Amino acid sequence: MHIFFSVGEASGDQHAAHLMHELQRRRDDITFSGFGGVEMEAAGLKSLYRLTNLAVMGIFVVIPLLRKFWGLMKQAERFFDEQKPDAVVLIDFSGFNWWIAAKAKARGIPVIYYLPPQLWAWASWRVKRMQRYVDHVICTLPFEQAWYAQHGIKADYVGHPFFDEITEAQLDERFLQSWNEQGVPLVAVLPGSRNQEVSRNWPLQVEMMKRLHERHPKARFLVANYKDAHRRRCVEELLAKAPHLPVSFYVGRTPEIIELADCAMMVSGSVSLELVARQTPAVVLYRVDTPTYLIGKAVVTCKYMSLPNLIVDRKVMPEFLSVGNPEPVIAEATDVLDLWLRDPAERLKARDEVTAAVGDFSHTGATVRTADLILQKLEQHTGAAAVNRAA
Repeated sequence: MHIFFSVGEASGDQHAAHLMHELQRRRDDITFSGFGGVEMEAAGLKSLYRLTNLAVMGIFVVIPLLRKFWGLMKQAERFFDEQKPDAVVLIDFSGFNWWIAAKAKARGIPVIYYLPPQLWAWASWRVKRMQRYVDHVICTLPFEQAWYAQHGIKADYVGHPFFDEITEAQLDERFLQSWNEQGVPLVAVLPGSRNQEVSRNWPLQVEMMKRLHERHPKARFLVANYKDAHRRRCVEELLAKAPHLPVSFYVGRTPEIIELADCAMMVSGSVSLELVARQTPAVVLYRVDTPTYLIGKAVVTCKYMSLPNLIVDRKVMPEFLSVGNPEPVIAEATDVLDLWLRDPAERLKARDEVTAAVGDFSHTGATVRTADLILQKLEQHTGAAAVNRAA
């Protein structure tokens, strides 16, 4: 069995790698190819291109990359013709993955969308593409299955794989102990996994750290970078603007940093679910330029940007969208973190509110259910194809 993956986000790379391991446990003859990231490659992906290097968001950032994306689409098209994989599994990254879905569908290759794009949140007209190009959707948010059913799309809800990965993660106890022994307040800083997220949000986070340091001089800041290039960028900017701050930078330590922290400042993303699971209260930031904001305002239909708030349809996790002058967002978000550091009771209250609201959703087993579902769908497709050939 041969499955082609197309995955463009850092979190999707992580989820796909775990899914690949589960599929390998069930089929020792299974192989994987396609577009992904370093974790998928380590799990056995025969990579055509490391697509996670192109993780961007916003039309004005995507336009210069259109030629590159077009070339990758043509590469996938040739691969489908020559290798004829048994299925294509897409994870998020919808702008590019619609092209991949269309090319696979035209060749009769079953297309499965796992962790689908948030069509219900913005530009819902895109559901027509899902109807046209995708055979089955595997949902990770509890309300998505009903939404897709209303639009005539076959979908199953499996839960979110983040909770599997959190449960399975082996934390570095020495690292945890070394920081716990210091007995100082710890603030986690998560600048995001995309290059543009880091460049836009890190300056705000530096300013927030400066203000928190003035109010809480004993506090230490632990920065969880996605990759070394981000770490170098953050270090350079910090040294230029605030070299005196007590900041430590790490790559590959996100679970430990979230586990250690009394509270966190984070760029909006699916890592918010790990903060919920590890019961670390956080403020959520996201900075966009004005043109992107105006376009988004015209097409976005949901009230929140962070997953915990979307899941329960109310603001249980403080979130701040920054457009134009960042000062109001910096001031308000800093005040929330200041309150949590000053008053443990307020910090516990914030933690418990999120945990209680999202608790029913945070069950494990999503990756196992997804692996079983994919193999079941492919067996059904193979059986149906055999019947058609016999007829």
